[in-house]
Amino acid sequence: MNRRTFLKRSIGSLLTLLGLSGGTYYYAHDIEPGMLDVSDAELSSGKIPHVFDGFKIVQFSDTHIGYHYTIEQFSDLVSTINAQNPDLILFTGDLVDKPHTYNWNSEIVQILQRIKAKYGKYWIYGNHDHGGYGTQIVKKVMDESGFSLLQNNHTTINIDNQQIVLAGIDDVMLGEPDLQTSLNGANPDLYTILLAHEPDYADNTVHFPVDVQLSGHSHGGQVRLPFIGHLYTPLYAHKYVQGKHTFQNGKLSLFVNRGIGTTRLPYRFLCKPEIHTYTLKADPAS
Repeated sequence: MNRRTFLKRSIGSLLTLLGLSGGTYYYAHDIEPGMLDVSDAELSSGKIPHVFDGFKIVQFSDTHIGYHYTIEQFSDLVSTINAQNPDLILFTGDLVDKPHTYNWNSEIVQILQRIKAKYGKYWIYGNHDHGGYGTQIVKKVMDESGFSLLQNNHTTINIDNQQIVLAGIDDVMLGEPDLQTSLNGANPDLYTILLAHEPDYADNTVHFPVDVQLSGHSHGGQVRLPFIGHLYTPLYAHKYVQGKHTFQNGKLSLFVNRGIGTTRLPYRFLCKPEIHTYTLKADPAS
């Protein structure tokens, strides 16, 4: 950690403690974590077939059910997701906070089964899914819920014999990510979306024929202060914390989702939970 980062975090942590000891504690603990931003973005490219024009994708991430995020809240979230009328659903990891201690039952499967999308529901592992011996538990739940796992592999989404590619890698922190293997056999001329839990992996993705990387993991920092920004993000979410990032090659865009739940500390401040809705646009000019 360099001196600038150390000072930023030290001053920010002090201000956070002072603020949360006053009136903002209630807001950060009880109000903002229950709020939700529905962030809209347009994905435009000449590689997107005309039949995909207006195709809607919803991404949600980092629910961390069980750590100050209840199954009832998750049920409400699913209703909001379905209200977007998605064509495709993408979950970018960290379903529950501690798989090895979570009280698994059929309710979470029933709620996940309610999510509807004509062209499928896909997911990738996050570090909390692998952590705590949760790898097989989480996979079983997602399988039963109708979600397809992308773990160093890809699929194609087809409309009228036109295609886009959807790829996913294993978790960077606790898995064995292999983007080369993920894209084996994929047509590099097709519009390609990659799911990668950790956003900083984009520095590797930029060297592959990928158009968009969708990530989570950072929680947007959870606590953000004016003039200071986020105070802490986990490993592999230090460079890209939230929002859209465009890389120098002009070909890759990265979107970092702030996630739904909280982890480590049960607070959100100036960093509301978020789902993303992406609308594809066929753009012959691009």
